[in-house]
Amino acid sequence: MIFNSFHFIYFFIIITSLYFALPHRQRWLLLLLSSCYFYMAFVPIYILILGFTIVVDYFAGIYIENAHGKRRKLFLIYSLVANIGILCIFKYYNFINTNFSYLLHGFGVSNPIPYLSILLPIGLSFHTFQAMSYTIEVYRGNQKAERHFGIYALYVMFFPQLVTGPIERPQNLLHQFREKHHFDNNRVFEGLKLMIWGLFKKLVIADRLGIYVNGAYNYVDQQDGMTLLLATIFFSFQVYCDFSGYSDIAIGTAKVLGFDLMTNFRRPIFAKSTGEFWKRWHISLSTWFKDYLYFPMGGNKGSVPRWYFNLMVVFLISGLWHGANWTYIIWGGINGFYLVFAIMTKKYREKFNTLTGIKKLPRLHQFFQILITFLLITFSRIFFRSQTVEDAFTVIKKILTFKGSIFNDGTAILLYSFFAISFLLVVEFKKEFYKGSFTLSHHTNFWVRNSYYSLLVIIIILFGVFDGGQFIYFQF
Repeated sequence: MIFNSFHFIYFFIIITSLYFALPHRQRWLLLLLSSCYFYMAFVPIYILILGFTIVVDYFAGIYIENAHGKRRKLFLIYSLVANIGILCIFKYYNFINTNFSYLLHGFGVSNPIPYLSILLPIGLSFHTFQAMSYTIEVYRGNQKAERHFGIYALYVMFFPQLVTGPIERPQNLLHQFREKHHFDNNRVFEGLKLMIWGLFKKLVIADRLGIYVNGAYNYVDQQDGMTLLLATIFFSFQVYCDFSGYSDIAIGTAKVLGFDLMTNFRRPIFAKSTGEFWKRWHISLSTWFKDYLYFPMGGNKGSVPRWYFNLMVVFLISGLWHGANWTYIIWGGINGFYLVFAIMTKKYREKFNTLTGIKKLPRLHQFFQILITFLLITFSRIFFRSQTVEDAFTVIKKILTFKGSIFNDGTAILLYSFFAISFLLVVEFKKEFYKGSFTLSHHTNFWVRNSYYSLLVIIIILFGVFDGGQFIYFQF
């Protein structure tokens, strides 16, 4: 079941109505059953995989809490192996096997290991990481082991963020399932408005841009440089609106029910450096890697080369987390290089800024920082979007030729794309730089505020793409 479907709208209305009609002690069961139904709407049999990891981690948490000494770490390892093992089998087995075949082929040997004809379970990386955070936090002593099996299962399976996050921590979410939530008009309206804005970004902006992007990237050999350049820029906005749109709908859905999920995006379009970008983009994942991989490896506490090594490892693994393809690994490596290069050149860039006097023009300086960051991130996304490494280099080569016209593929779709991006930038710019001034979305006048969201709904109905298109991050 996807958020941008009438199926979900009916589901959401029914579950919300039942949730507030039922006594508090029965609500967890409703949410758990509805989450199971939500997940099984994709591929029903894969609920068994989710159930297996839930059982393993539930008991692992209790054993970790009751154990002492090395036994605590042993139970944690069992849990992590089970979770990572499932992830490797379904997501990385064929990728590893393919590369092993290439290696053996170089020695003239055929690979006897068979390939598996399996479909990647929806959202496997997301709920696996959420489950792992639970056992790690219990091991660290930051979270009590959950004794109520149903509540723990709900922590992993809570339908608003089950498929594509935000990846929650147990300290933030578990206790909320025990709290009694009353129907609150303000919370409901705030949640609905978030959902509307998320649907607007997905259906009106992301999916419309996706028509142009898919047409270009699915047939890179047939495109000219200008078409691929525009498609690459459009993809940066598409993937942002698609993913942040999902997060908005997820957070809004939970808010209607009385739950608070963590913020997953803070207008990364206006990041002034690649380091700042990763503090604004997919925050639940970037903080997960920081807390559970980067800091345990030593972070920036060791030697400078070790610091650089830690950054590169985190980003390479982050790339692999996104997909079993060398394109994602290269994408992660590029972004890791950006951070290392920025650290290495920091004092030289500061000297350059002093010599040129650009800091005396703060607005201009900020503009160039945002623009350069956007271009660097957009370049790396060529590998993120391309189906193969060869396609990515073809795109880069063709873009560098600057051949073609921006209107080759029709004026209408381009004008629509420019308008959609401009509208997004205006809204985001207002939120980023003029928080306290005039606003339509949070206007003090009831009629102005709600007319704005009514207009968004009308635009969604008139210009939204209702083809059942899945969210980009479903594949991860």
